[in-house]
Amino acid sequence: MDATTKINIPESPHERIVIVGGGFGGLQLARKLSRDDYQVVLIDKNNYHQFQPLFYQVAMAGLEPSSIVFPFRKLFQGKKNIYIRVTEVVSVEPDKKTVQTPLGFCNYDHLIIATGADTNYFGNENIEKYALPMKSVAEALYLRNNILDDYEDALTTPDYEPRQELVDIVIVGGGPTGVELAGSLAEMKKHVLPKDYPELNIEEEVDIYLVQAGGCVLKGFSDDSSAKALRYLEELGVKVLLNSRVTDFDGHHVLLKDGSSIPSQKVIWAAGVKGSPVPGLPATSITYGNRLAVDRFHRVKETEDVYAIGDVAYMEEPGWQKGHPQVAQVAIQNGANLARNFRNRIREKDLIPFAYNDKGSMATVGRGRAVVDIPKPKFQFGGFLAWLLWLVVHLFAILGTRNKLFVFINWVINYINYDQSLRLIIKPKIK
Repeated sequence: MDATTKINIPESPHERIVIVGGGFGGLQLARKLSRDDYQVVLIDKNNYHQFQPLFYQVAMAGLEPSSIVFPFRKLFQGKKNIYIRVTEVVSVEPDKKTVQTPLGFCNYDHLIIATGADTNYFGNENIEKYALPMKSVAEALYLRNNILDDYEDALTTPDYEPRQELVDIVIVGGGPTGVELAGSLAEMKKHVLPKDYPELNIEEEVDIYLVQAGGCVLKGFSDDSSAKALRYLEELGVKVLLNSRVTDFDGHHVLLKDGSSIPSQKVIWAAGVKGSPVPGLPATSITYGNRLAVDRFHRVKETEDVYAIGDVAYMEEPGWQKGHPQVAQVAIQNGANLARNFRNRIREKDLIPFAYNDKGSMATVGRGRAVVDIPKPKFQFGGFLAWLLWLVVHLFAILGTRNKLFVFINWVINYINYDQSLRLIIKPKIK
């Protein structure tokens, strides 16, 4: 459709709020406004919300994709002021107060950018071409297929070097995603692969590498939690390469900054993210990390009636002079605060500046192994208790009773025998 076509949304006497992105921040905002005197239009390229913290479990065949997604339309059933359009915003025209999509344009009174973050390859075209990201359920499922495909191919590859490329896996980035992936892969190597692929010499040939540019894993966690996570990974047999950096990848060999290389066809890229703003906003509003500079009320710099929340927003506040971490809790609190301020506008009350309540950080490194940092009071702990807390927090955060139940059942089965029957290679039919 051309730029003159208008998206079919009923006119309303209420102001229209257009939310671009149904992640943690956008969804929280829409839910909070579902009973207020606004018309809310939620635009997302998918018709479901994705629970990003558990993508790695889909990739490692621990959960089915359907267990960590929830349809928007089911969530907003009966909410007459909520309109959902499955498409993507290709540009915004702030002077006309419209957004352009493949379906046509949509007017707004208030625009909220909640598009999240995308994978940052730091300008390396080869890595972008060959490495495997994990920023969506589709990418997690693709990674699962890729891993299982390569182990199947390894069974019919007699030569050692080509077989090593198929069975060895390199994870780049020692943050929570990289650490959780490495731990999960190491447990798969120990408990699952020997049973599924007895013809392969799993113990001798399969290696899991975690490459981290800094001198510790879980940067941003306490020193104690970082050291615990490293110890857990090494106990599981992960080869952790600290103070190392991947400089290139040709699809067969991973080149490191010291000149050495690792034979592997699978590089999982978890080394960084960058904001994903919508084209059309002023260039001066884009700042560090390709994020949108916002004030304490979430308003995008040098715009009117345009806001940004979540990973795409860069806000400075006392104690967070370098911006907030790009984690779910920030996005959720952003969405809740912005919704409160929209309600205050209607009631002619004062707007409330955002203040981040840091509830802590956690990461799991396999069954019975996790680390938790609690800032107030300052406290760190790890091991089995931290792992149980990680399970409870993530279970309650998943949308939908059915999803909670299915995830819980899968976790129980995995705890008992490490052997869910989810290792299926599912590919779309190609005509």
